[in-house]
Amino acid sequence: MDHHDDDDCERMTPSRRAVLGAAGALFAWSFVPKFAYAAAGARDPRFLVVVLRGALDGLSAVPPIGDPGYAGLREGIALAKDGPDAALPLDGFFYLHPAMPNLARLYKSGQAAIVHAAATGYRERSHFDGQDVLESGQPGPGHTATGWLNRLLASLPAGEGIARKGVLGVGVVPPLVVRGDAPVLGWAPPRMARAGSDLTTRLADLYGQRDPHLAAALQQAIETESLAQRRGMDGKMGGGGPDSVDGMRRIAEGAAGLVGADDGPRIAALAFEGWDTHANEGGAKGRLATLLGGLDGAFATFEQGLSPVWKDTVVMVVTEFGRTAAVNGTTGTDHGTGTVAFLVGGAVKGGRMIADWPGLKPEQLYQNRDLKATTDIRAVAKGVVADLFGLSGPVLAEKVFPGTGDLGPMRGLVV
Repeated sequence: MDHHDDDDCERMTPSRRAVLGAAGALFAWSFVPKFAYAAAGARDPRFLVVVLRGALDGLSAVPPIGDPGYAGLREGIALAKDGPDAALPLDGFFYLHPAMPNLARLYKSGQAAIVHAAATGYRERSHFDGQDVLESGQPGPGHTATGWLNRLLASLPAGEGIARKGVLGVGVVPPLVVRGDAPVLGWAPPRMARAGSDLTTRLADLYGQRDPHLAAALQQAIETESLAQRRGMDGKMGGGGPDSVDGMRRIAEGAAGLVGADDGPRIAALAFEGWDTHANEGGAKGRLATLLGGLDGAFATFEQGLSPVWKDTVVMVVTEFGRTAAVNGTTGTDHGTGTVAFLVGGAVKGGRMIADWPGLKPEQLYQNRDLKATTDIRAVAKGVVADLFGLSGPVLAEKVFPGTGDLGPMRGLVV
């Protein structure tokens, strides 16, 4: 394993992210205002971004079994199209990991599309910087403390209902992708400790006259907690974290419950952890298979929880970068470049693989070790939000994804 490339694997813990996030933004349990329902027949879009932290191995999640170089690079973890635990067919060249039958079903029904050989413009191998670029939407790390989903919300017309409802960040600390000047709403599963509503109410009374800004944030906390209770999301503490099958399901349930509410936010971001598979990654079964099964279950949870608005929903799944094409000495993969992104939902023009496939011959690999990225994930995101929310190319290039004027949106991803 290349330790110098992957030196932040152990240091980039959730607690470290929490400290950095808390320093950059105040995370209030925020108010979700009530507005009239959308007009009959009008699109009432929902957009959820799922970040897989740790770098997903796209060559295992969506193996290109039809590429003659695939099996040789994946010794010990290669998937097969026949036999026990066979990969699920997509288009005869690309297959899907057998732990993802829900995604295969959605793909076949035209409600899922897969983008392969994709990445941001980042080409180093730090989780921390890679996630910064992915969530900030900037060309490099450290450019801004705001996220592209927040800037998307701020770019919608003034007074527009979607903008007023805010962007939901799931977790104790908001992901960078939702931070910024637009309203940020927050929810965390009940197992994540937080102040009780009685304490929040007393603090609001105490500071009502002395600190109006704090009082407003505390009032927002009371209202969001009330919405969560009305949606049946105030259960007892317990269950796994965001790197477990149960944790992914519970996080997806919470996000769907709030985003699916008539008086809830329309845009959300959440993160699943644990995708850094340096050792014992496994093939059809094993560590990665368990994680992919959790993600696949989350897709079913989104579909069920958002069923009344599923036809207007897009769930976009992204990760900071991919992993090496070849297996390392511990039957895992190290930090790489190209990977996959998933688009799932009733509003997705699905049933198709989207890939400018670079090939897996040694001379076709990036730096002789990685799947080369031929699609910029920002172009995919631009295309989705342009079609869902009607934002123009100049707004996307100047405000949402600054400095990407030469990178047009990938259109035709939404029905």
